[in-house]
Amino acid sequence: MLEVIDVSKTFPGVRALDHVSFTLNQGEVHALVGENGAGKSTLIKVLTGVYQPDDGELRYQQQKAQFGTPMDAQHAGISTIYQEVNLVPLMSVAHNLFLGREPRNRLGLLDEGRMHREAREILAGYGVTADVRRQLGTLALGEQQMVALARAVMIDAKVVIMDEPTSSLEPREVATLFGVIRDLHSRGIGIIYVSHRLDELYQICDAVTILRDGKVVHTGKLTDLERIRLVSLMLGREMSEVRREGATAFSGAATGDTGAAPVLRASGLTSRTKLHDISFEVRPGEVVGLGGLLGAGRSETIKAIGGAYPLDSGDVQVNGVDLKKPTTVRAVKAGIAVQPEDRKAEGIIAGLSVRENIALAVLPQLSRLGLVSDSKIDAIVEKYMTRLRIKASSPDQLVGDLSGGNQQKVLLARLLATGPKVLLLDEPTRGIDVGAKAEVQSLIDELAAEGLGVVLVSSDAEELIEGADRVVVLRDGVVVGVLTGAEVTTEDLMATIAAGGNA
Repeated sequence: MLEVIDVSKTFPGVRALDHVSFTLNQGEVHALVGENGAGKSTLIKVLTGVYQPDDGELRYQQQKAQFGTPMDAQHAGISTIYQEVNLVPLMSVAHNLFLGREPRNRLGLLDEGRMHREAREILAGYGVTADVRRQLGTLALGEQQMVALARAVMIDAKVVIMDEPTSSLEPREVATLFGVIRDLHSRGIGIIYVSHRLDELYQICDAVTILRDGKVVHTGKLTDLERIRLVSLMLGREMSEVRREGATAFSGAATGDTGAAPVLRASGLTSRTKLHDISFEVRPGEVVGLGGLLGAGRSETIKAIGGAYPLDSGDVQVNGVDLKKPTTVRAVKAGIAVQPEDRKAEGIIAGLSVRENIALAVLPQLSRLGLVSDSKIDAIVEKYMTRLRIKASSPDQLVGDLSGGNQQKVLLARLLATGPKVLLLDEPTRGIDVGAKAEVQSLIDELAAEGLGVVLVSSDAEELIEGADRVVVLRDGVVVGVLTGAEVTTEDLMATIAAGGNA
């Protein structure tokens, strides 16, 4: 149905696809998996006309194809459902469903009655019973996703690409989606299914292609690939000798070696489809890792503790004091500092100087009667630039002009300036060079040695194993195991991710 033959795509400084070949057969549900940065999104954009390949070719229905725009791909019968709903929230459900192909009467005018009637009939098959005249944005996110799915299938698609389609769906909606996929399968429609949820892949997919660093590392029938092997191929760790029937079971919060009272206790953190009863403790001087594949709920857990992700239930305590319902203000006052995964979008302010970025979080403490002491700012900036070995021409240099590693250090300096008790680090070494990575890892060890409680998220299994005293393993928003002591190994981490345990 669709072939990618030896396709490469390069961006400045990055080879996103490196001689990738991929085949989707008629009526096949083909999983496309890989960690963040593996090349999945780039491949999808090549397939749908967003990007043009530098080398190689596409073949569609056994004919050479070139899609100049996404509309060209859609007209040919290739439809995409993105993780983020890409419809118009202020328009009605029916208008979104028929956008660009609205039914007309004999005079060429919009036939609203027919549009509403057909919209109700179509969406009923997807479990959506909401009034189709309502604004799409008033529906739950899961219902919006089902509307997007219905719209994608309506275009007489021959290939449907689904990018993390269940990320915002409840179990009932997931069951409906799988029913739709089986129907498409029976009608000979080819499906490319992108997901990090292993249970879903093995439940619904026929074949799998694994990307890592822009290259295909495996392709074939999914039933021929054990879960542990799939995980090891995704993460680049050869684990062919590892065969685990189970995993480390989680039975209560593990204790650190210090014997001290926990500086951080997270209990029963639950948030709709993302987090389900997440519980763990961190003691002073302890580094607790959060392990799992992309989409397991690691970043959401970090943000929930820091008050930046809404919780339906659960408690967060710092030094025994309950934050009640965590908010960012309460978290900061309690001594929680969060380094987000995307430092450019959620961390640094590229247009401000190193000095301004470091001082940003402590300006209230450095001011008196609304006036900020420049000498106090200078003292703090000098202290942390020296300690973290931040390489800049001067404190007045723009952060956006620094290397990735130094930008990361500036962000860490800002957090440390607040005098935190708990440091939550989400991918602290992503996108920085080897030398800067070693410096950041050494700094984390130093901070823990000084008594800070540290929670570390990393997609690099070796970094997690080497840097953490304990590893809490997540899968699909659930704690499936806790590795302690001699269990903190790459082998046990892979086995726990692949097999899961009973939390």
